[in-house]
Amino acid sequence: MADVLLFEKRGHIAVLTLNDPETRNALTGEDMFGGIERAVDTINADLNIRAVILTGAGTAFCSGGNVRDMRDKKGMFGGTGTELASNYRNGIQRIPRAIYRLEAPIIAAVNGPAIGAGFDLACMCDLRVASETAVFAESFIKVGIVAGDGGSWFLPRVIGWTRAAEMALTGDSIDAKTALEYGLVSRVVPAAELMTAATALAERIAANPPQVTRWTKRLLRDSSIMSLDGALEQAATYQSLAHGTRDHDEALAAMFEKRKPNFEGR
Repeated sequence: MADVLLFEKRGHIAVLTLNDPETRNALTGEDMFGGIERAVDTINADLNIRAVILTGAGTAFCSGGNVRDMRDKKGMFGGTGTELASNYRNGIQRIPRAIYRLEAPIIAAVNGPAIGAGFDLACMCDLRVASETAVFAESFIKVGIVAGDGGSWFLPRVIGWTRAAEMALTGDSIDAKTALEYGLVSRVVPAAELMTAATALAERIAANPPQVTRWTKRLLRDSSIMSLDGALEQAATYQSLAHGTRDHDEALAAMFEKRKPNFEGR
């Protein structure tokens, strides 16, 4: 059986591809959960990876949970209430925890429908670029469940409380144009240009000092749940580290010498 998560390194960029087109890249099973965790560990340990792109194989980005398994009450959807809760904790909830601790910036290249947990997966990413064929839906309510993967935490932080509430409480879908209006995605491009656009954005990020890029991401992420004093203290700590890097010296030297900097992650 083919790997359900493909990992490819292209220079300073890692490309992760959900690779189960038969289920429209459903988020299910140990191969998917463990694969995402292992990919995060690999990226975190490799400072040469300066940006990550996440996309889906086939025509969908991600369909979320496997609704056939849900209907048949098997796999993670089987068992007693207590067992179900445990299945979520030890199953799909491993994904938001893994993505949240990913140190390199991650871009969702949304190539098609991102539904339910698949939509939430896109919201877990730092940036989103969408194909014109992309569709987004916080659709759990339509199948009589709640967002069990942290979507209620991520979605309001991306598009604000009011729009998040409307999407979650109606379960209605929005198209790529509306997603752009909501600020959910930063740009919408023709399907054939999606990976080119995502790669160009990743390269702009990867052109910067890798350590400082990771610290900047961490500050942005942590500051959303910290007090001002806590955020300022964390900023002072990272700033003291940044000033001591060779890349900081290289950035200043390149600026004064009017040349392109060469960052080494030191």
